[in-house]
Amino acid sequence: MKKKSGYLFIVLFALQIAAQAQLTYKDVAPVFIQRCSSCHHQGKVFPYFTNYSSTSQYKGLISHDLQIGRMPLWLPDTSYTRFAHEQVITQTEKTKILDWITSGALAGDTSQAEAPPRYSNMQLNGTPDLILNIPNYVSTAGATDKNVCFSLPMGLTQNRILRAYEVVSGKAHLAHHIMINVDTLGTSTTDFSGSCAGSSVGFILGGWAPGSPAVVFPGVDPVRFGITVKSGSKLVLQVHYPAGTAGLTDSTQIRLFFYPLNTTGIRNLTAVPIKNSSFSIPPDTITSVIAKYPRNGVLPADISIYSIFPHSHKICTSIRNYASNGTTTIPLCRINKWNFERQGFYTFRSLLKIPAGYNLYGKHIFDNTTANPNYSPLTVNAGPGSDDEMVFDGVMWTVYQPGDENIDIKSIIENDSLFRLPAIPVSLPQETTVMAYPNPFNDKLTIAYELVSGETISLSVYNSIGQKIIDVSKTESEGLHYYEWDGNIQGGGFAAPGIYTYILKTGTARHCGKIMLSPKD
Repeated sequence: MKKKSGYLFIVLFALQIAAQAQLTYKDVAPVFIQRCSSCHHQGKVFPYFTNYSSTSQYKGLISHDLQIGRMPLWLPDTSYTRFAHEQVITQTEKTKILDWITSGALAGDTSQAEAPPRYSNMQLNGTPDLILNIPNYVSTAGATDKNVCFSLPMGLTQNRILRAYEVVSGKAHLAHHIMINVDTLGTSTTDFSGSCAGSSVGFILGGWAPGSPAVVFPGVDPVRFGITVKSGSKLVLQVHYPAGTAGLTDSTQIRLFFYPLNTTGIRNLTAVPIKNSSFSIPPDTITSVIAKYPRNGVLPADISIYSIFPHSHKICTSIRNYASNGTTTIPLCRINKWNFERQGFYTFRSLLKIPAGYNLYGKHIFDNTTANPNYSPLTVNAGPGSDDEMVFDGVMWTVYQPGDENIDIKSIIENDSLFRLPAIPVSLPQETTVMAYPNPFNDKLTIAYELVSGETISLSVYNSIGQKIIDVSKTESEGLHYYEWDGNIQGGGFAAPGIYTYILKTGTARHCGKIMLSPKD
């Protein structure tokens, strides 16, 4: 009997292996299309996961990022709270992709694979009431990041209620993210200094990063929401240009849709920050910082929270937002692994009631040790610059009305006719794209770069005191190329564990990034 059971186990195991070996691209294409391609398609985020050839060549990167949970880049913990527009992958889907890669990432009959949608660089239907364009701006972010603020007059002669808006990036991969502020006094000016912190008056409207959905407020029964924008206001776009983008031209625009004048029954949304501007993080320390709203006293009345925007900078590692009256806690949002380059407003699936007598809290953990690739040997203070830190979590809310918690916000938004379905294809320009993985690494680092034309490239790696330890120059053809670094330095020997900077020059473009070499196990 035992022999028979053992034989059956072997047969079943063999059948399972055979099933895995038979997985081909058509079996996993739906997962890539539904979970990945909305960001990873031509003209948006590199690499592109829209067909077999553009997906299979990154199988090593895909496997690595799935196993460590780096992708998909959805920051909020779904076991804590749930939001609309979630970009997540199920365990079943993840296992299927990993099995496909393990069994050889077979092509099979790719003509049977699901085709990707026809993507557009615009997500909303109709003609916007207002389109604001930044002036064509040439990035100056060479070795360091730059934050540039564009103050754009809205030309409003009377108050209007905002119904929806979308950011249309002028150049893929150029802006890491954009903070959107409404300057209600109209006194702000454009700031090209590279260290602009955004408007100090008015309120935060939202945030954008590559792959962010357009913002549409519910505009049909049972609820209509909007944001009042006063006449004379300016819109301030704080654009973060990453190091290595110097010489690239940006022409980002924002498209705004207002409710018709004299529309009634609209509930106004208010944006407030949970912030703390008085803290510092010394080197080689892990620091916890807490902020609350209101800073003095408690909420005087019941409110309904619509969305939340957690925000910090580079050495932050986690964020937790919650409401509390001292004895009871209401979860808002938890980000276990903060990513400065991927942030946005998160809309709750249903309005979240917070009773009077509560405070809203933000708890941020900052790791300024060598375990963090963004480690700084200096004390990091609260401030507006990319190398400073912030605890600034935006919350959008309205006065509570009975039954708010039962309104299905997610369904109303997803079925809104403002969203463009089906998408209209557009021709988007390609450009040189670069990525380094895994990061941190303790064995081999791969720097991948895709050239849109044949050209001479130069790749340099510098240690923390500015010494060039790798210097490579060669002419390469159009297409995808790799450089592998195993920690060896020119002249022999191995580099010491620590943080390094790579710079890849292609034509007139310059790409720069930090990498971390960990001690070998």
